[in-house]
Amino acid sequence: MNAPAENLRLIEDELDLVAELVPLAAARVIEIGCGAAQLARALVRRFAGATVTGLEVDERQHAKNLAAPAERITFVAGGAQAIPFADASFDLGIMLKSLHHVPLPLMAQGLAEAARVIRPGGHLYVSEPVYAGPFNDLVKLFNDEGVVRAAAQAALDAAIRGGAWRQAAEVRFMSRMNFRDFADFETRLMRPTYAEHRIDDAKLAEVRAAFMPHLTPEGAKFVRPNHVRLLERVA
Repeated sequence: MNAPAENLRLIEDELDLVAELVPLAAARVIEIGCGAAQLARALVRRFAGATVTGLEVDERQHAKNLAAPAERITFVAGGAQAIPFADASFDLGIMLKSLHHVPLPLMAQGLAEAARVIRPGGHLYVSEPVYAGPFNDLVKLFNDEGVVRAAAQAALDAAIRGGAWRQAAEVRFMSRMNFRDFADFETRLMRPTYAEHRIDDAKLAEVRAAFMPHLTPEGAKFVRPNHVRLLERVA
């Protein structure tokens, strides 16, 4: 049975949870859908000898990553469904709120590709937002991810049944989402570089009206539930 959201642990930095579940010192890591690579940059700073390959399908974000290089991080353009590396190249794969962004017909292929490039005994850390709570209710006004988030969990279930993976751990936790004001929320959530949400004036006004009751002099502060599944690559 799932714990009620109010009983879940609050995690300020998800890298702390990754480090609790898998060894990161000297690990060869691939982050599939690295976005702005905040976790990747923190990981190489904290863990000696670790290397990260950041795979990103969004061309604009990939260009920004290349413009801000970091030691022991390699940025590569590409999607989960075709990872351009040899078999067993990595100890750990990380999908941080990215599996549900993989097109539905390609999710199974993406998890198969992860199984191919992660060594036997290695792990895939998949963290997905839960489709519940006040923050989700706000976001689904313009970006309803109910179908794709359920599909992501179903794809993980199918990958485990297929025999390439076994589930090594499962964790549910809460994380913070903070915004300075509605303009900050609009830029980050409603108009990301990786998606087109088709926001017209009426939708913008609707979302603004739903957002404003959450705004305080310190900004708008939310917590949202998350679901982590750690898979181990079966030999």
